[in-house]
Amino acid sequence: MTLILDGVFVRRRGETWLDDIRLELSNGMTTVVGPMTAGKTTLMRVAAGLLPPDSGRVLVDGKDVTRISVRKRSVAFVYQQFINYPSLTVYENIASPLRLDPAFGRADIDRRVREVAELMGIAELLGRRPGELSGGQQQRTAIARALARPVDVLLLDEPLANLDFKLREQLRADLKNMFAASSGVVLYSTADPNEALTFAAPTVVLGEGRVQHVGDVADMYAHPPSLAVAATLSDPPINLLPAVVRDGRIECLGTSFPAPRAHATGRNVMLAVRPHQVTIARGGPGALELPAEIRLAEVTGSETFLHLLLEGGRHLVAHLPGTQLFTPGESTLAYVDPAHVFVFDEAGGRLLATSAAEVDLHG
Repeated sequence: MTLILDGVFVRRRGETWLDDIRLELSNGMTTVVGPMTAGKTTLMRVAAGLLPPDSGRVLVDGKDVTRISVRKRSVAFVYQQFINYPSLTVYENIASPLRLDPAFGRADIDRRVREVAELMGIAELLGRRPGELSGGQQQRTAIARALARPVDVLLLDEPLANLDFKLREQLRADLKNMFAASSGVVLYSTADPNEALTFAAPTVVLGEGRVQHVGDVADMYAHPPSLAVAATLSDPPINLLPAVVRDGRIECLGTSFPAPRAHATGRNVMLAVRPHQVTIARGGPGALELPAEIRLAEVTGSETFLHLLLEGGRHLVAHLPGTQLFTPGESTLAYVDPAHVFVFDEAGGRLLATSAAEVDLHG
């Protein structure tokens, strides 16, 4: 089974919501990751047939379904905001798509309803109506209804966003196992890069209505091909520091390290470093040393987010393990190993080097 979006554009109110989307997705799971306003929901609605594109085509297994009604497609959609039939029990909500399929007899329907209800952890709720359920239970019901009947295309638009942490973790593992062997196309969208990394499925990075990159999510995380991809796959947000190339070195806020490759003196670059790679413990030889003022320490119990103010008003966040106490206003030094610094050109459109680890940092 394949789902192809061929040159899809969507424009509304003078704005381009989807910009020349070209994707070919095979059976099994594909993750779409991007921030809010990236165009994820619009992409899913076009794929489902709920929103016709202004131009371009949608093909399912080679058949052009662009102008075919969603009711005539083999597709299921799960929204972030749960949608259930309020007058039906949980059992009947799950069974409703199966009753429209002549391939399912009464015994088949009953077996399948109970199977997916057990998977979603709502087997004991089958006799209740949605109004008697919590928000999480209602979302699990909506997911169960979408999973009940095999379809060519299953679309899940941030379906776990409204669930509690423990249930999200459990369902991620269950859904990953279920979708791995799916004979249909499963498209799962999320704004959470950690969720995309957990699923470890082929991943589409979407931003501002455009496909930024498609590939293996772990590889994109380790070797981001652009600043946009690096930012999308970083949570907490990646730190950005302006720098300049001079005489074979990259200079940033009074410190420097060897340039990963030969660049013209005077060229502006952007350095990106993830918060967990910033420390206030003295680094090894060649570590960048950045004088800073402590502005805020956010303690969550298992970790501390330290907000620092650097020279020139630049901000830096360090993600530190455990509970660590600091006094706002005090001076400190932040350390960054250049091997963990990504270097991009001024526009962020291309990676100048995989990381500073490409060079002899002490040469």
